[in-house]
Amino acid sequence: MALVFRTLLLDIQSFLFLSLKRILAAAFTLMLMCAPTYAATVLILGDSLSAGYGMPENQGWVQLLRDELPQHTIVNGSVSGETTAGGLRRLPNLLASSQPDLVVVELGGNDGLRGFPPNQLKSNLTKIITLAEDQGAKVLLTEIMVPPNYGPRYSKMFTEVYHQLAGEYAINLAPFFMQEIAADKSLMQRDGIHPNEQAQSKITQWMLPWITEALDK
Repeated sequence: MALVFRTLLLDIQSFLFLSLKRILAAAFTLMLMCAPTYAATVLILGDSLSAGYGMPENQGWVQLLRDELPQHTIVNGSVSGETTAGGLRRLPNLLASSQPDLVVVELGGNDGLRGFPPNQLKSNLTKIITLAEDQGAKVLLTEIMVPPNYGPRYSKMFTEVYHQLAGEYAINLAPFFMQEIAADKSLMQRDGIHPNEQAQSKITQWMLPWITEALDK
């Protein structure tokens, strides 16, 4: 009799345990189904490094970013040869048409290559940041460096602009994604300035955590 009772008790315990597991699994599934999906719009405001210079646009790092973040809308507002002044002129229309939650600013390289004064660079970037923030968008600034042949003083002043702005506006600053790529000739186009197709996935993986962090900030 005692053996029968223990067996019955074990069967009841097993039934209750399995039922509880099923209830918890169903509740968890329901939570996932009911959880809102956060879908943001990200505007990339850049130059040839983000416009996919020298290759089909669908092979550039911005397109690869779309593949990594399918829940978000990635708008590529990059133009080859763009300066900070040009980006500033185009930004109002881009903001109006895309209404981004985040603006990734990858500009300044062409300012540096043309030897524009760092104070002009800072003025334009300041206006870009404030314009984006006034429209309710977060801003992620990407650091830009100029080649060393421009002289250490100019190079230092130029790069410091990005760090100053990141501190003044309390925004994230992504390190220059060309640092390691530019040193590897196998990842560069013949002009020695632009990354090739093989470098695009590396740029995407470099920028991905910075963009996701900025979205969650």
